[in-house]
Amino acid sequence: MQIDITRYKNLAVEAHDEGVWVVTLNRSTKRNALDADTIEELVDFFSTAPRAGVRAIVLAGSGDHFCAGLDLIEHHQADRSPADFMHICLRWHEAFNKMEYGGVPIIAALQGAVVGGGLELASAAHIRVMDKTTYFALPEGQRGLFTGGGATIRVTDLVGKARMIDMMLTGRVYQGQEAVDLGLAQYIVEGSSFEKALELAHKAAQNLPLSNFAICSAVSHMQNMSALDAAYAEAVVAGVVNTQPEARARLAAFADKSAARVRANY
Repeated sequence: MQIDITRYKNLAVEAHDEGVWVVTLNRSTKRNALDADTIEELVDFFSTAPRAGVRAIVLAGSGDHFCAGLDLIEHHQADRSPADFMHICLRWHEAFNKMEYGGVPIIAALQGAVVGGGLELASAAHIRVMDKTTYFALPEGQRGLFTGGGATIRVTDLVGKARMIDMMLTGRVYQGQEAVDLGLAQYIVEGSSFEKALELAHKAAQNLPLSNFAICSAVSHMQNMSALDAAYAEAVVAGVVNTQPEARARLAAFADKSAARVRANY
């Protein structure tokens, strides 16, 4: 299966070498706010990527901001019924579940606003890199809204229930090292978050695809299970992944001491 990049209007999609792809939200005049069409494009791309040989993805935003969340202007003008908006939310969940459970490493390059639905989008990535301009918030409470794209699940997993509720009630903003310490991002850089994300994507792309698939899907599935069921599932996944024929050369390199060793960073 091939990816037809011409079908995307709100996403800029570009193939790099080593199976790395860059997907950029391309609505900078709207601070990359997510409208219904953009969500459909995310569903399409992240449904196709695992079957198209994509080995890692950098998810970025054009302009000064990653994503300011739900396109509130579109939402206001659409004047949706409760049922209509429920189905919009379900499409958001479809897109973000395709990301989290799709089995392809996704590294989000964050800058500026990562707010509301933008934080929900970022939290569906497997690694998040922020720069010094990045800030995180869930201002739904101040807008008369409630999260609908998975923040109650993924953001709560990152920061805990109490902080999640505080962010929604008060509009509290997190940035800098505090955001990393809370788990909203794993890396903070002085320069370009995109360049660091691209570096990490290329590093992840060197892993065997089946190993990456397990890391980027099985871990999330196991978090949804009881401890007993997760232990069983882990054993089954390890049985498949740890005996894959493609791993034998890597294991041989470890055995004959030609493989790089893990070293402390001194």
